Amino acid sequence: MERDFGGEAENELQRARQLESIAALSGGIAHDYNNLLTVIIGNVSLIQSYVDPQDMVYKLLNEINEAALVAKSLTQKLITFSRGGAPLKETSDLAALVRSVAQFSLSGSNIKCQFDIADDLWLADVDKTQISQAVHNLVMNAREAMAEGGVITIAAGNVQNIDGTDDSIAGRWVRLSIIDRGHGIAPENMDKIFNPYFSTKQRGNQKGTGLGLSISHSIIRKHDGKVTIDSLPGAGTTVTLFLPASTKTLPANSAAKPRKASTPVPGCGRILVMDDDEMIINMAARILVRLGYETAFALNGSEAIALYEEALETDQPFDAVVLDLTVRGGMGGEEAIQHLLKIDPQVKVIVSSGYSDSPVMQDYKHYGFSAAAGKPYSLIELSQALDRVLNPSTAN
Repeated sequence: MERDFGGEAENELQRARQLESIAALSGGIAHDYNNLLTVIIGNVSLIQSYVDPQDMVYKLLNEINEAALVAKSLTQKLITFSRGGAPLKETSDLAALVRSVAQFSLSGSNIKCQFDIADDLWLADVDKTQISQAVHNLVMNAREAMAEGGVITIAAGNVQNIDGTDDSIAGRWVRLSIIDRGHGIAPENMDKIFNPYFSTKQRGNQKGTGLGLSISHSIIRKHDGKVTIDSLPGAGTTVTLFLPASTKTLPANSAAKPRKASTPVPGCGRILVMDDDEMIINMAARILVRLGYETAFALNGSEAIALYEEALETDQPFDAVVLDLTVRGGMGGEEAIQHLLKIDPQVKVIVSSGYSDSPVMQDYKHYGFSAAAGKPYSLIELSQALDRVLNPSTAN
């Protein structure tokens, strides 16, 4: 039984409105949740800096941190699903990406992956993080549908049009199919499977949230793609993604990035931090003092600008500024950086946000920032960001 979730206009419009409404709610929840995780992960890393790594307390803190990182992953899924998840596209080799994601998703399982990928598969302009998330979700669904084990087939090829849909579109498309041999989807559930939070699986830590298919569907739509489903109860399911092929060539490989240090980098100087969450401000204050910095804080961009200007006038300038990108009911980092650059063209500013796929976070230099620190961040990560800004000739 084949269904096209980009088909009938009225149904698609209704689904789009529902997704938009829930996406807005999810984005707000994810933002608040991410701030809480920033406080948890930041304080855990701070406590660990005072504890012997061989101590049981240190190991227990590691377990808390690992749980928080799982929660961080879920938060990022919600952010991707929300309005803040617009794709940042780059020309990519989908064959390599899909192989890597599938092998990772199935590692440690009783399922093998069989690949049927065209040697001349066209490139596509995609947000690699988002497409990886979409493929991972679909492979995990296939894995969970085959609890007894077996083989999942991942096929990819080039097509000139999307067949079998009400609005078949001619053009260059990359077709990617994830084929399982699981229990299939009941006919009465076919119209619901892409609805947010709908799930036929048992609720649990890593599965049954009902977000996986919704997120994948949202990601592909944002890439101007299409999704089709072909499922037969008791025989398995095929989910097929269609993505517009690129007309560009693959960019030259960039140099490998150096590995991050695993220890905090101490420093000195005056740091101004702007964030609208007082718990984050308190956590950041303790971390910065632990690293050796003097600190001052603001709750919005306007306060940060006033404090920075006052510091210059009193010959006690700040060596660096950390700005929260999003401030509810006040000036955020993107606007504040423009004012700071007018006051001091040499200002060194780090942008901080949980929206890791935001254009500002991805291309921070274009917006006037010197570095980016994604939330939630640890003591080590914040220390590295500050070191890169304050000591660019020696920082990795």
